[in-house]
Amino acid sequence: MSTFLSSSVLNFEQPPIVPTEPVWRFSVEQYHQMIHLGILTKDDPVELLEGWIVRKMPKNPLHRATTKLTRNALEQIVPEGWYVDAQEPITLDDSEPEPDVVVVKGNTRDYLDRHPGAKDVALVIEVADSTLERDRNSKKRLYARAGILFYWLVNLPEQKVEVYTQPTTSTIKPTYQQRQDYSLSDEIVVFIEGLEVGRITVRDIIP
Repeated sequence: MSTFLSSSVLNFEQPPIVPTEPVWRFSVEQYHQMIHLGILTKDDPVELLEGWIVRKMPKNPLHRATTKLTRNALEQIVPEGWYVDAQEPITLDDSEPEPDVVVVKGNTRDYLDRHPGAKDVALVIEVADSTLERDRNSKKRLYARAGILFYWLVNLPEQKVEVYTQPTTSTIKPTYQQRQDYSLSDEIVVFIEGLEVGRITVRDIIP
């Protein structure tokens, strides 16, 4: 009996083999249905990115602290009629990412029957350490495709913030046409609907 259990555990702990055959992509509607039916729960560390159900990376203390500092800094300057949320879903055409920080139009009660969409979002922010490659590629691409005007990538390994603007929503190669990097001593201007609402110093959000 003990031999059988040991063998089972050993096989279970082996890393899964990456499929070489095409795999199925899911629509946002199918993803929502899996959540509604309990196939996916709040305890499953996943998000929908460009039709793929992708595992979210665990968050270390520095990532958690940076996310909290960024949210706090934005909450001090975001004007009435907008609010700041963290690590909650936004619904895009083929994705439902859960950005680390997002500035959303209205208030939480406006979204009791749906998640905020691209037109509701003024700014989306990802805090990157082990996720740097994903955030610079697939996350940047899907935010640009959705037409979100401002995407900040808080780059922890390099101690800077990458600010992406001027999205191109091309279905072939969506991207942001402009990128500007800000070091710890720099200030970043925060725009909402074309208006400057305040400034944030990078060292105030990167510990």
